[in-house]
Amino acid sequence: QVQLVESGGGLVQAGGSLRLSCAASERTFSSYSMGWFRQAPGKEREFVAAIDWYGRGTYYADSVKGRFTIARDNAKYTVYLQMASLKPEDTADYYCASGADMGIRLHANEYRYWGQGTQVTVSS
Repeated sequence: QVQLVESGGGLVQAGGSLRLSCAASERTFSSYSMGWFRQAPGKEREFVAAIDWYGRGTYYADSVKGRFTIARDNAKYTVYLQMASLKPEDTADYYCASGADMGIRLHANEYRYWGQGTQVTVSS
């Protein structure tokens, strides 16, 4: 069964931190890269971060570089997004996605499976 379940979202003040988790099934996780995207109200879904299967390669959107960290635990079929120094403009629904192969992918159409999303709200 295809399954990606995000958790960890919530309301936080500007400057605060949150850690998002995405629990995956073996089918959607093993041997595949993973990514995080976000979609703010009235805006298109945008790339946030990606990590390759080995966990050695990562890539970030310029808007989050230096503040967000993506990591994965292959034994737990889980990918994380540690978010720090949060800004009101980080407010969005955050989605994790499973890639089609081991390498990092930056575009939403390169991901096969998606979670339902978790809401992050950053107050000023």
